[in-house]
Amino acid sequence: MPIWSSLTPIASALDDLAQRFGLSVKLLEHRLQRQWPAIVGEHVAAHTRPESIRFKKLYVMADSSVWVQQLAFLKPSLLAGINAAAGSSIVTDIVLRVGEAVHESTEDHDSSNALMKTCAAHSLNQDALTEVRRHAEAVEDLEIRAHLIEVMSRALANPSSPKKSP
Repeated sequence: MPIWSSLTPIASALDDLAQRFGLSVKLLEHRLQRQWPAIVGEHVAAHTRPESIRFKKLYVMADSSVWVQQLAFLKPSLLAGINAAAGSSIVTDIVLRVGEAVHESTEDHDSSNALMKTCAAHSLNQDALTEVRRHAEAVEDLEIRAHLIEVMSRALANPSSPKKSP
């Protein structure tokens, strides 16, 4: 069990905890999904998405068999970029499959639609909508972001309602 002092950087402590609880691979998956365009380039990222890491293999979805074929030739350079982003050689192979490559822009569009519906349901004005959007955009997890939007919308719609104690 690691011993942390008050001088231990938070990133180091979090890395130790992730290792201890077996979360390193899940954190890497999430980082790859967020940084995919920077790792593989915008053009490749527009047609692919990283899906998961299992047994040191990264599973990547491509939107056509043509892209699977192209990526097969690019495996060595993709592995180098992925492991550079990971900071270690955690991925030893890439498994390519044809499937739907859902992109973040689609998720962001869906998130914006959810924001508009939630704010409309609570009769928020444009200023309140802008404020909610500004605060919620920092949250990357879409479920948590939607819940945060709902809570903020309710709070802004009823500013005089008494606060409940936990």
